[in-house]
Amino acid sequence: MRTLKQKVILSLFLLFSLMIFPENAAGEIFEFKHTAGDRYRILSIVEEEVLVNRVVVLRAEILNRIAFEVTGITDGKARHKAVFQTSERPVKDGLSNTKNDNTGFVWSREYESVFDLDKLGQLTIEPHYFMPMVRNVPVFPGRDLKVGDKWYAPAHEVHDFRDTFEIEEPYKIPFNAFYEYVGEREWKNVSYPAFTVTYNIESRPEPVPGKIYPVRISGTYKQLVFWNRELGQTIACEEQFRVTFDVSDGRRIEFRGKAQAEFVDSDEMDKEKIVTEIKEELERQDIKNVEVKVVNDGISLSLEDIKFYPDSDRMLPGEEEKLERIADILKRYSNRDILVSGHAALAGSPDYLMELSEKRARAVGDYLLAENVRTPDRVVVRGFGALRPIADNSTEEGMRKNRRVEITILEN
Repeated sequence: MRTLKQKVILSLFLLFSLMIFPENAAGEIFEFKHTAGDRYRILSIVEEEVLVNRVVVLRAEILNRIAFEVTGITDGKARHKAVFQTSERPVKDGLSNTKNDNTGFVWSREYESVFDLDKLGQLTIEPHYFMPMVRNVPVFPGRDLKVGDKWYAPAHEVHDFRDTFEIEEPYKIPFNAFYEYVGEREWKNVSYPAFTVTYNIESRPEPVPGKIYPVRISGTYKQLVFWNRELGQTIACEEQFRVTFDVSDGRRIEFRGKAQAEFVDSDEMDKEKIVTEIKEELERQDIKNVEVKVVNDGISLSLEDIKFYPDSDRMLPGEEEKLERIADILKRYSNRDILVSGHAALAGSPDYLMELSEKRARAVGDYLLAENVRTPDRVVVRGFGALRPIADNSTEEGMRKNRRVEITILEN
C-alpha cells in the first residue's frame, strides 16, 4: 500500500503532468451537432491533373459549392436537403493559385440530394442519389479520444459515370477509412482539434455488359480534418489524392491532385430589404434596363440591355461604364457569392446559343473580377442559351429582352 506521503507525491505529479501536457487532461469527443433550420455551405477547391496512359491531358481547377439545409431532426438523425454545384476552369501551365488568377469558374453540373446524418457521422440515403460522393467519412467511435488514438470505419465513394462510361446508376466503391486524433492544429491562425483520415481503394468490379467499364480501380487518399467543437462540424479539410481506373478498352485514366474545403455559415438574407436598397440605388444613379427581383437562389439583377457586338462576347463601347456602377453596388453585399448567367434570343442552333450565352456571361464575370467585386472562387458563370426566355421571341422587343445577362447575389 502507498503511504500518505507517496499519495501526495503521486497527486502532485499528476497535477504537474496535466499542467504541462493539457492535451492529456481530458479526451476529445467528436460528435456532429445539428438543429432544425441550420443552413450552411461547404466550399472546396480541387486542383487536378488528368492523365490517360500516363500522358497529362488536362489540368483544371474544380470549384465545389455545396449548400445544406437541416429540415428536421428525427430519432437523433438530422435530415439534410443539399444542392451540390460543380464548376471548372482549365489551367494551362501547372496548377494555378485561384486568388491570383482573375478567370472565373464555368458551371459544370448540379445535383440535389436528401440524406440523414446521425451524431457519429453515419449517413442514410436513397440509392438513386449521386451526391455526396464520399459517404460515412468522417465516422466517429463515440468515446473519449486521446492524442494518438486511432479507429477505423467502413465507408464508400459514389461516382457519376454517366458521361464517362455510360453507366446510368450511381457507381459504388467501398473502402475502410482509418483515423488518428492528432491534437490541436492551426487553420487560418486559429487552433482546432484535428484528425487524419487515410484510405486506399483497391477494387476489381464486375463487368458491365455492352459497355466500357472499369476493370480495376486503385487509389490513395490522405486528409487532415479541422474540427470546430462549438459548431459540432468540420471547419476545414486538406486532402491529397491519386486514383487510377484501368478501363476495359485498354486505357489507364489517372486523377491526381489536392483539395481544400472550408465550412461557411450562412446567415438568412433579408431579400426584400436588399431589393429595395438596390432599386433605390439604381434609380439614384439613373441606371436603366436593370430589373431587380427575389428569386429562389437569392436576388437577381437582370441586365436586359447590355450590348455586345453581333455574334460576339465583346461589349460595345460604353457598356463597361454601366457595369462599373453595378459592380460598386455588388461590393456592398460582399459576404454573398455571385452567379453570372447568360441568356440568348431564339435565333440560331441550340449549341451555338448555349456557347454564345456562356461566353457573354464569362465576359461580364471576368469584368466583375477585374473590378475586385469578388475573388474568383466566389463567382460562377453559366450559359443557358435560349432555354429561359422572359419574352416572346417572335417580336424584336421580346428578343431584345431575352438577350440578357443576369447577376444573382446568392443566398446560400
